Amino acid sequence: METKVILIEEEKISREAVGEAGKIIKNGGLVAFPTETVYGLGGNALDEKASEKIYRAKGRPSDNPLIVHICRIEDMYSIVKEVPEAAKKLADAFWPGPLTMILEKNEKIPYATTGGLDTVAVRMPAHKAALAFIDAAGGYVAAPSANRSGKPSPTLARYVMEDMDGRIDMIIDGGGNRIGLESTIVDLTEEVPLILRPGYITQEMLEKVLGRVETDRAVMQGDGGQAPKAPGMKYRHYSPEGELTIISGSEEKVVEEINRRSAEMKKRGEKVGIIGTDRTAAFYKGASVKSAGSREEEGSIARTLYRILREFDDEGITVIYSESFEEPAGGGIGQAIMNRLLKAAGYRIERI
Repeated sequence: METKVILIEEEKISREAVGEAGKIIKNGGLVAFPTETVYGLGGNALDEKASEKIYRAKGRPSDNPLIVHICRIEDMYSIVKEVPEAAKKLADAFWPGPLTMILEKNEKIPYATTGGLDTVAVRMPAHKAALAFIDAAGGYVAAPSANRSGKPSPTLARYVMEDMDGRIDMIIDGGGNRIGLESTIVDLTEEVPLILRPGYITQEMLEKVLGRVETDRAVMQGDGGQAPKAPGMKYRHYSPEGELTIISGSEEKVVEEINRRSAEMKKRGEKVGIIGTDRTAAFYKGASVKSAGSREEEGSIARTLYRILREFDDEGITVIYSESFEEPAGGGIGQAIMNRLLKAAGYRIERI
């Protein structure tokens, strides 16, 4: 299969190009497309064969649910048994935007799309090209991130091409993603709304709309053994080729420890990569050092994390050390950053 790449600017959308991409979806094909979070790998959410194609293209376990992307809030009503008041409030507050809601599905959504579950994950992205594409595709596009399963999610079209060339029909190149981390996922089928994956929409933001909201403890501690109700809950995710270890502690001690370990690994013939910040990057020596951004502006770290992991892969880095970006549970987007970093490290974190 030849994978075609088309360029669509968010502020200058080509109806012809969007129509071509939408036709591929209607015909059962796959199209990668940009959102405000990361690039998604889209297929017709109402076609079980298309969902099966997504799993094959990614090398993704079939019990790992897909997110159904819509382009109008009212379209949510067509694919779920009922829309609870909490969902209405969250849609009004955060859609279009980086929030996914889990609801009880109806018969319109096949089990191949939901990983065999009676629930469906639904989101309306805040990206004009994505919304135009979803509309042209028929209104219901199932889409996980557009990477091979387990690898860091792509925030640039070239990384989609790296993983998906020859596996899918088309890639819509919309430039870089504004947020850089996947959407927040909140389960509204529980008695108390439960965050299954943290993201840009934080627990505090959700609580301002709904009142009490809880976070699944597996978010920061790893898989609890349950069937995955949302993407990224069960399997290895976001991982670079090199072995990643997070070092947590005071800034001075972390820099000293990472430099010590880096020198030791280099003597063993390893290629070392280090993730620091704007403030600390200059203190690291003898390795490929990359700044994730500023701790004072967490959004900069979210936007760069996956790109850095991908760049280390491009460089053939075999061992990676990263500073920790921990903060109190329920805090800002730092919780989402740490969730992705911990998963990328296989929860390998050392406190000094």
